[in-house]
Amino acid sequence: MHSFQQLNLETARLLLRPLRGSDGDRLFRIFSDLKVMRYWNTEPWTSPDEAPSHIGRELTAMRTGEYISLGVVRKDTETLIGTCTLFDMMEHCRRAEVGYSLASDSWGNGYMQEALTALLDYAFAELNMNRVEADVDPRNIASVKCLERLGFLREGLLRERWIVAGEVSDTAFYGLLLKDWKVRGKQ
Repeated sequence: MHSFQQLNLETARLLLRPLRGSDGDRLFRIFSDLKVMRYWNTEPWTSPDEAPSHIGRELTAMRTGEYISLGVVRKDTETLIGTCTLFDMMEHCRRAEVGYSLASDSWGNGYMQEALTALLDYAFAELNMNRVEADVDPRNIASVKCLERLGFLREGLLRERWIVAGEVSDTAFYGLLLKDWKVRGKQ
């Protein structure tokens, strides 16, 4: 397995880098925001103490190559505005799943599409992935549109897949293939 602890990806406006201990306050603000967590598969964080343990888990996973978890940082302000993750990586099948979060005060600026483009480029070019999947609540229209702009295709609906805080929700399942990503890049 790879170690991802030194992985940094850059875009025009963003730096994707491993989380740091100093990200705790901002990470807590993101994951405790009811708007951000509305369609998440866990409840919002309720204590700032959740951030350091989360960061520790993510850094361990990065070091051991279990998965990639990067903070999304605006270059101009050096502010952590979100996270993006490549997980459930199956090297022998050349597939992985993508996950992401974005601070609500950063919505509507194209940041997540920019961040995911860099992560997907890395997944396909450097990790030799053939397929990347995403699991999204179909009511999360902004997330669905982001995935579709990136070339993901809706492949199915898993009914009543999640129950979070007593609320039952479906999952729309999306997939993106290497061959489709290559075609997208030529446009």
